[in-house]
Amino acid sequence: MKPLSRSIHLGLLGTFAALMVATRFHHFGDALHLPDASMAVFFLGGLYLRGHLPFVGLLALAVVIDWAAIELAGVSDFCVTPAYAFLLPAYAVLWYGGRAWAPRMSPDWRGLSGALLVALVCALLSFAISNGAFYWLGGRYPQPEWSQYFARVWQWGPLFVRITLVYVASALLAHALVVMARRRRAIGA
Repeated sequence: MKPLSRSIHLGLLGTFAALMVATRFHHFGDALHLPDASMAVFFLGGLYLRGHLPFVGLLALAVVIDWAAIELAGVSDFCVTPAYAFLLPAYAVLWYGGRAWAPRMSPDWRGLSGALLVALVCALLSFAISNGAFYWLGGRYPQPEWSQYFARVWQWGPLFVRITLVYVASALLAHALVVMARRRRAIGA
């Protein structure tokens, strides 16, 4: 995939930031709110934006949103423990996984399905890092044990990964539709 123009790059960065602001308050969503798109935003950011600076910017935005949710909106701080620092490697897996796939990204079924497969692997790894750090290092479970940990992974992992893949698949579909529309316009011109 060729590098994006500056205006498209900034437009995507703004879109990803807006999506994170709009969804990060509600992990799973409800009738009025979409589920948290943060994991997908980091994968798609790596795929399309690629640079280190947008990663740092979106990471800082995630921290600011979490702070605002807790301090200003009254959201529970249950998930903010010493393990919160492990969101950095969890999100880095997504970002740099997308970045690694970017040179092979193409608007055909191979490029798009490959991106979705990479997103699946990265989402699994990201969830394992963040959930494992929370369970083992967060201090919320005074007597951690493997059976309880695996039960929690099974309880929450598929949901987080599924939400991520729905967002990524939607973005890849939009990508394919934009490419098809441009090709039709070029043929008709």
